[in-house]
Amino acid sequence: MPYMIDGHNLIAKLPDMSLDDPNDEAILIQKLSGFAARTGKNCVVVFDHGLPGGSSRMSTRAVQVVFASGRSTADRVIVERIRKIPDPNNWIVVSSDREVLTIARNLRLGAMHSEEFVRLMEAPPKPKIDVGEAVDVKLSEKEVDEWLDLFGGDKP
Repeated sequence: MPYMIDGHNLIAKLPDMSLDDPNDEAILIQKLSGFAARTGKNCVVVFDHGLPGGSSRMSTRAVQVVFASGRSTADRVIVERIRKIPDPNNWIVVSSDREVLTIARNLRLGAMHSEEFVRLMEAPPKPKIDVGEAVDVKLSEKEVDEWLDLFGGDKP
């Protein structure tokens, strides 16, 4: 499921970021790129008041970056975009704005508060193998002998 994210709302909730930082958008894009690489999920992140408005050269294959024009807001851009999504069940909107989240839910998109997404971003990656389950490894007698020769030890 791709995510449609209000970038400045998310920055405000990240403990290691500040909206006062002049590089806050670039830093968030890096964090979202890492999240996308780890999870395989794509993101569209929308920021307020970019010049000029629209898609940005900061976009990557997994993270599309959009700036609202000077006359618009990220909230407005997100709502306009989600109204046009042909497969709403496959998207999750991330915002701190209750109205945006309500509109997303009414349009059958997933809705997630920015604070919840921060926890998701900061969660450690899930192990690819369940380390709690025993793995039945079959070694031949020859392989056992090679390991014993390499590490020392007596045959069981």
